[in-house]
Amino acid sequence: MGFLAAAAPALTTAAPYISAGTSIMKYQAQGTLGKFNEASANRSGQVLDNQAIQIEQKAEFDVAQFNKTYEKVKGETNVSLAKSGVQTGTGSAYNIALSNALEKRLQENLIYYNSRVAAANKREEANFARVKGKIARQESRLAQIGTLATAGTTLLRMGGGSTQYTGGMKSDGNYYDPYNPGTTE
Repeated sequence: MGFLAAAAPALTTAAPYISAGTSIMKYQAQGTLGKFNEASANRSGQVLDNQAIQIEQKAEFDVAQFNKTYEKVKGETNVSLAKSGVQTGTGSAYNIALSNALEKRLQENLIYYNSRVAAANKREEANFARVKGKIARQESRLAQIGTLATAGTTLLRMGGGSTQYTGGMKSDGNYYDPYNPGTTE
């Protein structure tokens, strides 16, 4: 107990500096965490943007594969019609070819439409991820401000200062400021 009693004045003197030091470390950690979270969200946004590009590229591939299959079926249909003695380019053969061509165009448009919708959704997710990153950064800044305010209040109290405002309204309707007794508002 004697050691603590002897160390108490030194600890009391050092307390504001220790508090300030830990507040500085906390402030820096909050800033680092905010920057990390923002960078992480931005990376997620970039990954989602890249996925949108891949979806669009896959649509090109899907259309090419579909066209390959279409040309194969078209050739098989023409061969079947020729074997059965039907003249291609007229009558029902023409109607079949026209119907298949319209269906081909419809399927291509559907593939492109679906890819555009999926890519737009990925880009929206990417934008949302970036917004979340900005929010995380702002939250860390608010936490830093709170840390500074807490540290300042602690240092004022340890230094003998007061954070209590004792001014108020006087009976004549003017405000009393104890720190500037000669002034009224």
